Amino acid sequence: MEKATITKKDIRKLSLAQIKDFLTEHGEQGFRAKQIYEWLWKKSAHTFEEMTNLSKKTRELLENNFDIRAVKVSEKQVSSDRTIKSSFELFDHNLVEGVLIPADDRMTACVSSQVGCSLTCKFCATGYMDRKRNLDPAEIYDQVVLIRDQAESHYQTPLTNIVYMGMGEPLLNYANVLSSINYITSPEGLGMSPKRITVSTAGIAKMITKLGDDEVKFNLALSLHAANDEKRNQIMPINESNTLEALKDALLHFYKKTGNRITLEYILFYRFNDTLQDAKELWEFAKQFPCKINIIEYNPIAEANYTNTDPQTLSKFAQFLESKNMVVNVRRSRGKDIDAACGQLAGKKPPVVKEEVTI
Repeated sequence: MEKATITKKDIRKLSLAQIKDFLTEHGEQGFRAKQIYEWLWKKSAHTFEEMTNLSKKTRELLENNFDIRAVKVSEKQVSSDRTIKSSFELFDHNLVEGVLIPADDRMTACVSSQVGCSLTCKFCATGYMDRKRNLDPAEIYDQVVLIRDQAESHYQTPLTNIVYMGMGEPLLNYANVLSSINYITSPEGLGMSPKRITVSTAGIAKMITKLGDDEVKFNLALSLHAANDEKRNQIMPINESNTLEALKDALLHFYKKTGNRITLEYILFYRFNDTLQDAKELWEFAKQFPCKINIIEYNPIAEANYTNTDPQTLSKFAQFLESKNMVVNVRRSRGKDIDAACGQLAGKKPPVVKEEVTI
């Protein structure tokens, strides 16, 4: 007769109170729960053996009943501009990607919130993948920890910022994304400031409204890329059910509830959305609430025929917005040579893992 397989629970799905209940039910002291919770969320332990202030008996009890489903680095590539892209393997062998973006004044982790994506944006590599599942809070948290460790080991610099701009639409994984931010910002977790975190959305109006109702402390970025509905529908099908008018109302609500200025992300595609008329439409949309505009360099992908606008057109576009007293930043791509730039994440296995660079 075959021995029955015991399915262990993922301990990071339990609250502090649930861990305490488990311990007391098994004759352990309840205060140990806080120690375990600290190991999981503050010290980022990936095994029970690491929990050295627990007795061997307690660690064995945990080992026999629970798993820690830690995310692992499957592949790592280092770009010529020092950007590091990692392919992260989840417990079920699905892969997501995350990126460390070093700059003179900051170290930014770009993390994923879903395996794949369901939104089919025409210019984004992830949009050509199927959405397999949402990431749970611990899987998002682990990406931050692993990228933080890369920042410290490669560049001897602490992680300063986090952007939810990797694979997936964060607002379609709302509860898990907010829970992950809680673990990252809580004093019982990593203790990072929510002001250093930005969640980027393709534009789910009702969920932006909910962010306002929940009075979140982190920053919000909208991937806009066109400021009239006809053009935006062409490249972002989500706009058909979340029109610019609906997004405007949701963003106004978000600002009134949180006081956080919104970031508008705008890729300039050659001869599609890069004219002065497009700039005027962007200004008309942007002037309705406090915001800043990031003009982003496009990163071509094999699945789409879009190309980057030329430097002169970009300069005129930005100058028009600045003449209207808009706050404008032109963002240059990072990590293009390893498909780590904005819109290029697709979980592709690299042909070669590049040697690490030193500084």
